[in-house]
Amino acid sequence: MSQTADCVDSSHWHTTLQGLVSALIAPDELQWKSIGRKDPASYMQRILDKIKSRWTRELHYSSPSARATLAENVASLASHLKPFSRSQSSQFRVAAVLLLPLNRIVEGPSTEVDDHVRRQAFSALRTIIREHPADIQSDEPPPVFDFLQRGFNDKDRSVRVDAGRALSDLVHLHAHATDKGCKFNETIFMKINGLLESSVKDAVKETLVVTIGSIGRDAQFELLGSVVHCLISQLGQDNHVLKGLAYTQLLEIAKAQMKSPYTLVSPYLSQIAIFVVSRKCTNPALIHETCRFLSVYPADFISVTLPNTLPYLFANSEVKVIEEISEDLGQTILTLFMKHSHHILAHVYQQHGPAQTTRSLTFIMNIISRGAEPKPAEFTVQGMVQSCVVALLADLVVVLGHENEERAALAVDALRKVQRSITSETELGLSPFLKTYMLGIVSSLNEMLQDVHGKKSFAAKKQILRGLEVLIVQIGPHIHEVSPQIMATLQTMFLVPELAEVTLSTWYTFLSTLNVEDVIPHIGTTSAAIVSAWSTLSPSTQESAKKCLRHIVFDVGSTVRNDTKANLDEVVDFGHIPELSAIYTQLQSVRIWDPRAHLQKILDRCSSNNITVAQVALSELKNFMKNNQASLIQNLAAGDAFDPLIGSIQLTLFQVVTRDGEGSDTLRQLAFECMGILGAVDPDRCDLTSTDTKMIVRNNFEDDAEAKSFALHVIQDVLVDAFRSTSDIKYQGHLAYTIQELLRLCQFSTALVSSESTTSVSAWVRNRWNGFPKHVLETVTPLLGAKFKASHKELPHLPSPIYPHQKTYREWVQLWTAHLITKASEGMAQEIFGVFRSAVRNKDVGVAHHILPHLVLNILASENDDDTNGIIQELTAVLKDQVAPDSLSTPDKKFLSAQAVFTLLDHLSAYVRVQRQDLPKKAEGRRSRGNSESMIRQQQLIRVDSVLSSIDHELMAKAALQCRAHARSLMNFEKQIVSMRERQPPPPGSDFTPYYERLHEIYAQLDQPDGMEGMSTLILSPSLEHQIRQHESTGRWTAAQSCWEVRLQQQPDNLDFHLGLLRCLRNLGHFDTLRTHVQGVLVRNPGWQSVLADFQVESAWMIGAWDDVHSITANTEHEGPSVVKARVLLAMRSGELQQIEESLRRARLVLGAPIAASGPSGHRRAYDALVDLHMIHELELIHDAVSSLPPSSQGRKSAIATLSQILSARLDRTLPTFRVHESLLSMRRTAFSLSTVSRPSITSQIGQSWLASAKIARKAGQWQTAYSAMLQAQYTNARFSFMESGKLVRARGEPLRALQELENSMRILGFVDNNAVDLTREDEQSKRMKAKAQILLARWMNESDRYEASYVLKQFQNAADSAPGWESAYYHLGHFQDQCYRNLSADDKSSRGIKMNFQTIKCFTEAAAHGNKFVYQTIPRLLTLWLDMGERKVPAENPLFDKINTVVASSVDTIPVYKWFTAFPQIVSRIGHPNRVVYLVLSKLISSVIREYPNQALWFFASVVNSTKPTRQQRGRTILDQLKNSPVNTDSSFPDLITSLHAMIDELLRLCNYPIGDRKTLSMRRDFPKLLGMKECNILIPLQSSLTVNLPPVSSMGHRDRRHNVFDPLSPTFTVFYDEIEIMHSLAKPRKITVNGSDGIKYMFLAKPKDDLRKDARLMDFNGIINKLLKTNSESRRRQLHIRTYGVVALNEECGVIQWVPNTIPVRPVLLKYYETRNIPAWSKELNDVTRRIKDGSDKDAAELFVTKILPEFPPVFHEWFVETFPEPSVWLVSRLNYGRTMAVMSMVGFILGLGDRHCENILLDTNNGDVVHVDFNCLFEKGKTLDTPERVPFRLTQNLVDGLGVTGIEGVFRIACEITMQLLRDNKDPLMSVLDAFIHDPLVEWEDETRKRQRERRNAKDKDKDKMNSAAVKTADLRLWAKSALRPIERKLKGLYSPTNVKERTYGGITRGGEEEREISTSNLVQMLIQEAIDPANLGKMYPGWAAWH
Repeated sequence: MSQTADCVDSSHWHTTLQGLVSALIAPDELQWKSIGRKDPASYMQRILDKIKSRWTRELHYSSPSARATLAENVASLASHLKPFSRSQSSQFRVAAVLLLPLNRIVEGPSTEVDDHVRRQAFSALRTIIREHPADIQSDEPPPVFDFLQRGFNDKDRSVRVDAGRALSDLVHLHAHATDKGCKFNETIFMKINGLLESSVKDAVKETLVVTIGSIGRDAQFELLGSVVHCLISQLGQDNHVLKGLAYTQLLEIAKAQMKSPYTLVSPYLSQIAIFVVSRKCTNPALIHETCRFLSVYPADFISVTLPNTLPYLFANSEVKVIEEISEDLGQTILTLFMKHSHHILAHVYQQHGPAQTTRSLTFIMNIISRGAEPKPAEFTVQGMVQSCVVALLADLVVVLGHENEERAALAVDALRKVQRSITSETELGLSPFLKTYMLGIVSSLNEMLQDVHGKKSFAAKKQILRGLEVLIVQIGPHIHEVSPQIMATLQTMFLVPELAEVTLSTWYTFLSTLNVEDVIPHIGTTSAAIVSAWSTLSPSTQESAKKCLRHIVFDVGSTVRNDTKANLDEVVDFGHIPELSAIYTQLQSVRIWDPRAHLQKILDRCSSNNITVAQVALSELKNFMKNNQASLIQNLAAGDAFDPLIGSIQLTLFQVVTRDGEGSDTLRQLAFECMGILGAVDPDRCDLTSTDTKMIVRNNFEDDAEAKSFALHVIQDVLVDAFRSTSDIKYQGHLAYTIQELLRLCQFSTALVSSESTTSVSAWVRNRWNGFPKHVLETVTPLLGAKFKASHKELPHLPSPIYPHQKTYREWVQLWTAHLITKASEGMAQEIFGVFRSAVRNKDVGVAHHILPHLVLNILASENDDDTNGIIQELTAVLKDQVAPDSLSTPDKKFLSAQAVFTLLDHLSAYVRVQRQDLPKKAEGRRSRGNSESMIRQQQLIRVDSVLSSIDHELMAKAALQCRAHARSLMNFEKQIVSMRERQPPPPGSDFTPYYERLHEIYAQLDQPDGMEGMSTLILSPSLEHQIRQHESTGRWTAAQSCWEVRLQQQPDNLDFHLGLLRCLRNLGHFDTLRTHVQGVLVRNPGWQSVLADFQVESAWMIGAWDDVHSITANTEHEGPSVVKARVLLAMRSGELQQIEESLRRARLVLGAPIAASGPSGHRRAYDALVDLHMIHELELIHDAVSSLPPSSQGRKSAIATLSQILSARLDRTLPTFRVHESLLSMRRTAFSLSTVSRPSITSQIGQSWLASAKIARKAGQWQTAYSAMLQAQYTNARFSFMESGKLVRARGEPLRALQELENSMRILGFVDNNAVDLTREDEQSKRMKAKAQILLARWMNESDRYEASYVLKQFQNAADSAPGWESAYYHLGHFQDQCYRNLSADDKSSRGIKMNFQTIKCFTEAAAHGNKFVYQTIPRLLTLWLDMGERKVPAENPLFDKINTVVASSVDTIPVYKWFTAFPQIVSRIGHPNRVVYLVLSKLISSVIREYPNQALWFFASVVNSTKPTRQQRGRTILDQLKNSPVNTDSSFPDLITSLHAMIDELLRLCNYPIGDRKTLSMRRDFPKLLGMKECNILIPLQSSLTVNLPPVSSMGHRDRRHNVFDPLSPTFTVFYDEIEIMHSLAKPRKITVNGSDGIKYMFLAKPKDDLRKDARLMDFNGIINKLLKTNSESRRRQLHIRTYGVVALNEECGVIQWVPNTIPVRPVLLKYYETRNIPAWSKELNDVTRRIKDGSDKDAAELFVTKILPEFPPVFHEWFVETFPEPSVWLVSRLNYGRTMAVMSMVGFILGLGDRHCENILLDTNNGDVVHVDFNCLFEKGKTLDTPERVPFRLTQNLVDGLGVTGIEGVFRIACEITMQLLRDNKDPLMSVLDAFIHDPLVEWEDETRKRQRERRNAKDKDKDKMNSAAVKTADLRLWAKSALRPIERKLKGLYSPTNVKERTYGGITRGGEEEREISTSNLVQMLIQEAIDPANLGKMYPGWAAWH
């Protein structure tokens, strides 16, 4: 409007307008002054009204020239009024007004209206059309065509041509307009066709044809179709000239459009074919000419167009044409109809009114019946429609989406007519009728959209989608039954830009039609699709998208119940899209997320099968980790054991990068970026176990129930995921067929989901159906009544084996699977596998890969030798191809095929394993019914096992090694070695060294240095290669460098040797040397440039040679890790953002490639790649921080400090090895040095980085590297570098020099003897570092023994003063005080010692309040000091003791309660404390722990409340009563919990003491109904893991500690008690109960009477502490060293409850079984005689007899258990490592504790993972030494246990685990002894019995009355003495004091009475001595025979 107003305001425009209008209305005049200009609209309207009124009259001047001038004026005025053309013209109808004078101009006699006038008129018309299109296309368009028609009929050709040009303008205008324009053109062409069919002159027709041809040359879409249709209609003309002209025009159009004639016509063939074929009888020339133009035969044309023509012909009863077509094609009319019935009937049913439809149907019935031979029986309309009902309905649904509302309405009527034809229940409406067929309809629509039946235009697809939308509305909420199919369609079509808007409209309708609960599954997918495509959507499409999101958030979000609002968590994050801010705000208000829960939701979405959802979720995860919750991630990945969420993130990302298929590249890019943000987390500190859903069919598909279970497994775990994730509709159809058939096989029918169904469903079927997860039910429910069909292609003739003849892995695995399907055994197997034929022949190999192992197993278990041989040939072909030097297969094909074969072999091995486990049980159970079935299974097992045995072990080992299946290779090589060793005698010339070398190489590849170490001990003369492997695996790079240098002297031109040397130089950080070496090598061998580029470029950037870096990276062929990193560095140097982003993107793809190749479980294998991604992210972090530093100095310092903190946390979470840390620190220094501006803060960071490098090099023993880094740090003036310098000097063996240097440096800085230093300006970090230096100095002074204790104390005190609130300072100060106290004499302890104790307790309480690093040292020790002092009279009466009490009492409130909980057993053991004041504080402490953690603490407190000792019991009950009655707790559930748990404990006590008699079982329901009724009582199940504190990894003063879960919030509670209570066979008759936990897992417990379980409970606490210590040490953590613990609850001193360890078996029955198979009896008369001789003989004789007479009779067989139980190689290796390490840990712990009675029934094996589990700890504290036959070995290490360790035996894995464990135990003596301290104050019953025995002896010797007075005191004193004497040997062993003398001279564990021979022994020597004792034949021979030392 503004443009129009501007024009009107222009005086020039006004003047011109006046002139033009005046000329046009002459002789009339217009009073211009009376027309106001202020309102342009009224101004314009007045002018047009005047023109209109003028031309209601005749011309004023009618001469030709006047007419021509007038026409020119009209054209000029049309142009002048152009400003009104866009938005105003149709309002004013300018075109209609201007047509009035034009009509007058061309009316009149020919003398006045000559050809020039007429041409001028048409020229003016063209101007009007061009300048005023809006008017031309208005709802009331001017009669333009009527005017044009005059021109077409003109006798002058030039006029006709001009009219044609105007027509061309008009139709093109309409063609480019909105959809309304198409209707205008339809009308125009109808009139043109009418003209051409009329009797006008041929000249007129000729001009029209030429005009139409010219229009067609540049026409598109519908206009082109109208042109082609019009011209083809002229091919049937009798006039040959017109016919030829039309033909020529068509050819010209085809040429102009650059199409063949057929391609030109094909999009419009449907309408053209009807026109042409329907005239076949009346105008046969038309079809012949048309076919000539198209270059097709008429018969072919007719055949191809039948779907288009037959509907019209049948509907219009064109009987003659139909009969002629039938004759031409040689097909009966019935055949023609049946092939195209749905198209024909769809057309028939769309006719107006029921009469026409009925007439057409009657015609069809008649003509079919007339032509059919034989006559169809009872052929009815209903049957005819029913035969094609789905396709018919689909066709009609498409018409529902027609833009023409009349056509759409006809389709609705048609659907009703169809309904009436099929069913009589028409009053129900369309919805239930369409619901019956909706799956078929939707599938048909999907096929149309996917162009399955021919390509469709976008317009046609839009119509289909609109039709789908109407269908959804018609069916209503029941449409949810086909949700997966509809969602697949919508997602696929949404990705097509042209269809996005209409798709979203349908999507919105779909969501808004569904019930709220049915929308929820699609929330994530919908929001993800919209968010991922947002930037590509047009504004109108974005509005539709908003509508969908608004519906989800506002409508669904406000409707769902509060308990289901969590479903809105599935909505992906779209906070970054400004246009969606209002919706996002609402969403955030509905869902209030805990960050952990938010993260878990994101991870769940990342694992989605839907690519779009996963992609958006990964973007969200990236944003979450990088920006929103970076601190949360930092806290989760901290400490000795990372939060399980870290493992979940890592596992999820690994699964994402290993995904294949469309869109996987984008997913990988995002996942690699997320991996970089998370960092290279230490795999030893996070749990990366993934669940496996494998199934093994045991009965070869002969058991109906098992076969159906397999079908269910495949549906749930394979097919549904594939079905939901694929966007390929055709493949989805194949999968739908497979699922449909399997559902039918499982007897699932629509009766399961139909409320009207009268069919009964069996309980088995219903239970199985209900067992499906929700997402599976949603997917398969619509397929219950489906009628999908599959066409099976015949397989080509296949040679055997198939593998060599296929180019790719996909072709091979699919073809072989399809071939094997035909070989499946008859019956159920063939029925199940047969339905997979179409599903396995697809681009996705997932289904084929999954069913292949099951197929092979089925065929092998069946009796067909040919098929078995074929499978063996196939497997052998794949394995041979791996090792064939001349193989033509691609690396991908070889690797993937080998993996498939190994997966298959693992499956067969697993089958053999489970069958061996199951068959004995089945045989027992079926003896009464005969054992024929068992025999069949046995035969099947033998057949499968023989196939596994027939594969050459050596071939398998080599093939496995070739394709990096190292565990399999190791297993097969070991089998060869074992079989060679077992041969008697060994084969001549058998040298094991090559095998040992190969095993050493495999262990190196597996990154198992312990295994390598073990193999090294077997190789007497190691090769240079062996030494290199050994050095490199253990990080001894200097030694490895020397070896490589020797090799290069031998072969200077060997590239591999140079690469090895360069690797060493890089890992040592010697980049100058590396660069020089590379340059020298390249001079001699320039062809090695690409191979050495990585080393070359890294050394160049390390020394700052950026020109060299640029020249190396310029070669685009170089794509190694270092090269892509160098490109990132160069981009960051340049500062160009686009270049940086592209280099980062490319780098991530290259560096992450090994991760994608390693698979979901390849975290360790791909760790180097993770380090690279970690590094790349840090480059980005540093660059972003440095390039955007604030201008202020303080701001810069703060920004760099924040960055430093982030980088430090990232480094801490990586694997703590020199190689990893140094590579990261080195890259950081490079990144910081890229900054062009020198900043002190950046220089400081570089200095700190050098310090960190010096530290890790020192710890790794790399002295030279550490020294170099130290010098660099000093060069950059790094603060506090003197500390690291001192540590380095000390580490190199000069402690005094180190102390001197440290002290001197600190004096220079004023840190020593300078009390006047002002610390106000120092930041916290500086204060902390100063305190660290002071602690270091004080500790070194203390260790040097050269300083007065008071001086050292002062240094410790200075540290505490320097950094108040720092845990370490307080701990070390307190520890020093405690050390001084321990060194005091007994007299001094009771005087000076009290003050020291006071200081120690004060320091330890401060330390515990400020941190948790030393919790296990401070809490137990301060408790011991405080409570011991309270028990002794002299200290307790000292005034200082009151202060101590006050300190402890206040610390109960200041120290977080969970820290007290760590010592709760110790606290509880002191509840009988005699000092009343102490007890008051103690009871307050106990109360606070129980109040804070009642679920856990009350289990520990059970033994007190039910104690047999009155004092303990009374005090325990008082504490609980006070807690229950406290006003603070009255409103909470706390009192109820105490009551409930107490009731449960009482019932458990009753169960323990219940009289059994001869009963074998008890009934919970009958005998313990109260206990049974305690289900779902929210009481915690007392598992060891649930009762163990998880300390926060960071300081407790920060906010992070409050977010930490001290106990797992998901710890299970009791939900169900099982009725049956099993009575065990042992003497005490323990009772086994079974419960279900809230986590769905079944737990079992033994209720043990007459057993003091306090010993077991404390031992579990002891082991729990050890497990925590093992996790803190990087070496033990890397080896996953641990002790298997289980829950123990002592209910009182006489009975308790102990957790049953599931999936375990004692060693003894395992060994007996293998000896039985070898016919070796467990005991014999000969063995009895030999053991008697050994007992009476000397050690020497015993050893000889044992070795020569006993051991040969019992060859070691234990290795067989591992092979048989874990036949899958990777599981076999892991289980054996678990076995060796758990046995080693428990051996060391058992030695320390004096654990005896380790016979083979007390050592259990976990059949799931190989762990060793020790039970029955009765023989503790060296009790075994006091038996009638004293135990002489420190732990069990008999020949079979050694055999289980593999070829290496005790060397390697076992020995190293022993040494690490022993060192750890010795380093942590104090916290371990503090756990055992409870034994002193709460002695065991057996010790009390021993004390009573002594008292009885005393009573016999002394006066009884006198003795009675002192008995209590004597008893207490004796008990304490007894306990201390039992624990003293443990303390000595922990100090390393041990005397390996003969057992007869030993007391406790080798500690002599006088101690004259005891000496401190190094850890490695002690381990060696213990192993020697354990395997010493004399010791083993002298063991009690029942211990079975030969086993």
